[in-house]
Amino acid sequence: MKIEFTLNHQKMSIEAPPELRLLDLLRDYCGLTGTKEGCGKGECGACSVIMNSKLVNSCLVPVCQIDDSEIVTIEGLEKNGELDVLQQAFINAGAVQCGFCIPGMIMAAKALLMQNPHPSEEEIKKGLSGNLCRCTGYAKIIEAVAGLAGNNNRL
Repeated sequence: MKIEFTLNHQKMSIEAPPELRLLDLLRDYCGLTGTKEGCGKGECGACSVIMNSKLVNSCLVPVCQIDDSEIVTIEGLEKNGELDVLQQAFINAGAVQCGFCIPGMIMAAKALLMQNPHPSEEEIKKGLSGNLCRCTGYAKIIEAVAGLAGNNNRL
């Protein structure tokens, strides 16, 4: 199946089996390994990407559903070789730990801040609730997002 979509602000046209997962397309066909596979069942959020301005678990999306879509991965956040302010906020807050879940966490936070530039702490917790981390108590992650909630003019 020929699939045409926008990936990280670039038009793409790829031949792939229609049942292939978006996660596998990103990692195996496009070489974008920032999106991780955790559970493969849509429960951990490690594979989170933004599709048509909404957060999705890429392990649950067959590529036949991405035709004419816009997909943004963790790699698509940097611009001109510079990290996105959200990525930098995670680093500054020490919210990176082992890093396995962090791309999905950042994408969940990005989707939240796109919809709600000034979320409360409770809204941040709810926005990140689909993402599991085994290394941290989430405090630094919430701190990183909350630190930008009042300064989103650059997001």
